[in-house]
Amino acid sequence: MRAQIEVIPCKICGDKSSGVHYGVITCEGCKGFFRRSQQASVSYSCSRQKSCVIDRTSRNRCQHCRLQKCVATGMSRDAVKFGRMSKRQRESLFAEVERVKQQQQNLQQEHHSPGEADALVTFPSKGLLNGQGRLGEPQDPAYPFGKSSQAEPKPYPSEEEEEGKGKGKGKGKGKGRGADVGSRFNPLESRQPSPDQQPVNAPGLTCRLVCVLPSLLSSDCLTANIVKSHRETCQYRVEELQALRWKVFSREEVLAYQSKSVEEMWQRCAYRLTDSIQYVVEFAKRIDGFLELSQNDQIVLLKGGSLEVVLVRMCRSFNPDNGTVFFEGKYGGTEVFKSLGCNDLIASIFEFSQSLCALHLSEQEVALFTAVVLLNPERAWLQDKEKVARLHSHVDVAFKNTLQRSHRDTVLSKLSQKTLQLKSLCSLHIDRLRSFLELRPLLAHSLFPPLYHELFTDSPDAPLE
Repeated sequence: MRAQIEVIPCKICGDKSSGVHYGVITCEGCKGFFRRSQQASVSYSCSRQKSCVIDRTSRNRCQHCRLQKCVATGMSRDAVKFGRMSKRQRESLFAEVERVKQQQQNLQQEHHSPGEADALVTFPSKGLLNGQGRLGEPQDPAYPFGKSSQAEPKPYPSEEEEEGKGKGKGKGKGKGRGADVGSRFNPLESRQPSPDQQPVNAPGLTCRLVCVLPSLLSSDCLTANIVKSHRETCQYRVEELQALRWKVFSREEVLAYQSKSVEEMWQRCAYRLTDSIQYVVEFAKRIDGFLELSQNDQIVLLKGGSLEVVLVRMCRSFNPDNGTVFFEGKYGGTEVFKSLGCNDLIASIFEFSQSLCALHLSEQEVALFTAVVLLNPERAWLQDKEKVARLHSHVDVAFKNTLQRSHRDTVLSKLSQKTLQLKSLCSLHIDRLRSFLELRPLLAHSLFPPLYHELFTDSPDAPLE
């Protein structure tokens, strides 16, 4: 019966469900969120009039409204489980399963007419790594040291959201090590597109391919897919960041940051970094071919490359004119981070951003470069390096073709040096974090978000136990 129930989407966010949890059909993410919300120490608030829309892409933005929807839908600690439902409840559930199945069959018939089944392009599911481990869950609990002043991230709306069209459902439950909500850093869910997923053609292109094997992807289709994925998973639009450049921390505000304890500044930076990494995970899942990799290899690539992608994306929120970066709602220089106690790391990051801005990369080039960085086949602990290498090769070709068309081939040699700098910056970050924790070994779990702790307190490329 569980397998049949899973055809019904999560009643809270619309993602792929995994059964009846606390009396309601939900995904693993909403199940885990509701369980954690029942802790006595948890208290959520809403900054947007308590009327937030909760769906697959927005569910992590407002914990208060998500919990209210859970309760309104019927989730309860005391709710009966499926095996103890009344006969009437079971019959109603069976009827809903059959109704959803019929709807899915109708959608398949509409979108897969005879003769076209082998010519459709379908992109993988765009759900976050929701609730199957640490990733995709709310990472913004109240600061023990005070409330963050960061502005609310504004990710790009997808084309489906803008047009009000079909909302593709997420993937199935994680398997193996990651199936339990409380498990460690978990991979993505099942790899195949859902039966009712709408076929999407890349804008302006006629992509007559079946995008199942990366080797079948055309360069133009892959480029369009990556650029679209990048635009939909950036926290801020370029024009928004440009408009905010005039908002610079005052001297008093800089002094306030400098007066904070080293523990509080590490925590603040860890939460901001974790927010950014969640968007990178979403970006990875939307890249054609990424979900075709093994569960282990997806984890390894994300653990090893997510920070590198964040550092590349940082050039979008960096102002090279005055050497400031966007942080918690305003632009500030290296002096804002003085109390961290790692001036060499901060100076190196700012220097990297300054040099990357000097290359004047377009949004398309940033998107493709971050995909190249993420899909590094040289990561340790990969199980199928050849498959990762093939996907990396396709992305690399797409990136080179883009640069050739704009006569910017010379940028390639400079970017190859940037990849080495990224590795050095990530190593320096780990070194400084370890130095910080050596003096505070008991704070690692309580001070940092679970995802940050999972990624960086152990070796980023280490396999999961």
